Amino acid sequence: MRVGLLSLGGFFEFYDMFLSGYVAPGLVHGHVLVADTKNIFDLDGVGAFIASFFLGLFVGTALLGFLSDRYGRRSIFTVSLLWYMAASAVMALQTTALGLDLWRFLAGVGVGVELVTIDTYIAEIVPKEFRGRAFAFNQIVQFTAIPVVAFLAWLLVPQKPFGIDGWRIVVLMGSVGAGVVWWIRLAVPESPRWLARNGKLEEADRIVSRWEEAAGGARAQAADVDIPEEEHGRFVDIFRAPYLTRTLMLIVFNIFQTVGFYGFSNWVPAFLMKQGIAVTASLGYTFVIAIAAPMGPALAWAFTDRFERKWLIVAGALGVAAFGLAFGQMRAPAPLILFGVLLTLANNIMSFSFHAYQPELYPTRIRGRAVGFVYSFSRLSAVLSSFVIAFALGRFGNAGVFALIAASMLIVAAVITTFGPRTRNLALETISH
Repeated sequence: MRVGLLSLGGFFEFYDMFLSGYVAPGLVHGHVLVADTKNIFDLDGVGAFIASFFLGLFVGTALLGFLSDRYGRRSIFTVSLLWYMAASAVMALQTTALGLDLWRFLAGVGVGVELVTIDTYIAEIVPKEFRGRAFAFNQIVQFTAIPVVAFLAWLLVPQKPFGIDGWRIVVLMGSVGAGVVWWIRLAVPESPRWLARNGKLEEADRIVSRWEEAAGGARAQAADVDIPEEEHGRFVDIFRAPYLTRTLMLIVFNIFQTVGFYGFSNWVPAFLMKQGIAVTASLGYTFVIAIAAPMGPALAWAFTDRFERKWLIVAGALGVAAFGLAFGQMRAPAPLILFGVLLTLANNIMSFSFHAYQPELYPTRIRGRAVGFVYSFSRLSAVLSSFVIAFALGRFGNAGVFALIAASMLIVAAVITTFGPRTRNLALETISH
């Protein structure tokens, strides 16, 4: 139930995170944005619209990731979700590119904090034997948002229901839905690990006792180990042994994994339109491809805890490289959809695996700020890659973009293979020390 409630919150973060590519055709059609992005200062282009959100994600993860370490996982869930809801609602009312980009940036700040906190929380409350499956379930729920937003965009973006631009309705639906989830998630307790680490042992014990009672007496994760008395977590600890190698590895990983993940998901309609497919048809094909989004972690559910996390990440990255190169060569609808689905499956297997992997590699005292810091490089990369992909698409077409994606995925596979530690079936304290 705890993972389910957290995942419901993540559903709307993913909804907002992936809506850029789906509403972009409507923004261009409504003359709010233009399809081409001439340079990094061109705020009227789709590239700037996508980049502004990821710049907000960068600020939220890099500069504010420490908040959950200081104030608790549960408190930051609430504040960041309220922030995102308000910013998205205001964004839906904008009529200029500047206003759109500004409020898209502010929504990204809230989503960035929220996603880091969810990963940190799940890692701390789930037994080591089930961490992989917990993150798989979490991402099944979150990735379900992708076909939902794709379907709504397909229905609404080309239309003007009640005289309102369809893209505005798609944005507002995410904001309203997040409000319902915010109310539901008030029942989520604080992380016992965080409470124990901050001297609130009685409260931590009460929560663990309730979990054990609900589980019929089985010991809960927070009761499996004695949480050692550690010095207060500091940012500099991320760069000390044994975490320095892990930090550098994850920085490189996050810079390049984003090129494949968001380079495809945020640009699918644009890729299809580049092949000469009309706006309405491209949104329909995109919806079919998006249906596969939750299937990646669903397929991996049965075996994820049987394999080292690092090898699932590597397999997903190599799959993205291979299927992406094939997608870039296709012209007919059937093979385009087939390789789009395969690419989506590979991307999402890689995604749920690294979301589980990152928080496993750091101790409780610095887990939030460490995950936020290394994850922020994926957001910064997404900002820059939005302009790089826009340039490559205009200059070299789909084949050039997917050659860039394949090269990035090979770097991902190499760095995880070489430097990634094993985490399967190990307690968080064992991994962190």
